[in-house]
Amino acid sequence: MDKVLIIEDDNMIGEMLTMYLSEEGYAVKRVDTGLDGMLELELFRPDVILLDLVLPDINGIELCSKLREVSLAPIIVVSLKMEVADRINALQAGADDFLSKPFSMRELTARINANIRRMHLLEQSMADRGDLRNMTDSVESLISLDPERRSLYVNHRYIETTFSEFEIMKLFCANQGKVYTREELINALRGFDSFVTDRAIDVHIANLRKKIEGNPKEPRFIKTVWGVGYKFNVE
Repeated sequence: MDKVLIIEDDNMIGEMLTMYLSEEGYAVKRVDTGLDGMLELELFRPDVILLDLVLPDINGIELCSKLREVSLAPIIVVSLKMEVADRINALQAGADDFLSKPFSMRELTARINANIRRMHLLEQSMADRGDLRNMTDSVESLISLDPERRSLYVNHRYIETTFSEFEIMKLFCANQGKVYTREELINALRGFDSFVTDRAIDVHIANLRKKIEGNPKEPRFIKTVWGVGYKFNVE
């Protein structure tokens, strides 16, 4: 049974969502503060999170970011806020979807199912490729690429990259454990960046570490091979 965590302080809406989703066959837990939401995230371990942006104890965008830091569960923001800027801020904070109130319960169910299905497919795809070490052990090792959309994700969160940074990560992910010299990386990028140099490669690597490593000064994924170059491995 898929589990839904509702973080909503409006009792009427919260009770309505809880009743409807329970009748639809979900296991539902509802809280009305951000603090309780973080606690239930650990205890309840939901498959999807419904998050209101207006809460009594914390800004919804800030909470969305905190939830994304510690969980891979899809986050669907459900809010009265309808401005484009609110949607953008929520998505940049780690939300996967945005639904403005009032909304159709059937549409909400469809979005929940779509997000859970997408997450299951991502898990299976990454497990098949061997990119996922152990999701229940640590989300820190979840690094994936979407070549068609030229998108990099860390902990299920979109990471903005430059063209050259993405090309380096694409090369790394396709050949985990392979040691690349700076010259090899330069040659790989030269078709796109005619001005790339050894120094430019070092800058790209430093920037990538800032974006994907928990501690860029002690990298786990992009390792320096002294006197040679760099290698990448999520293991």
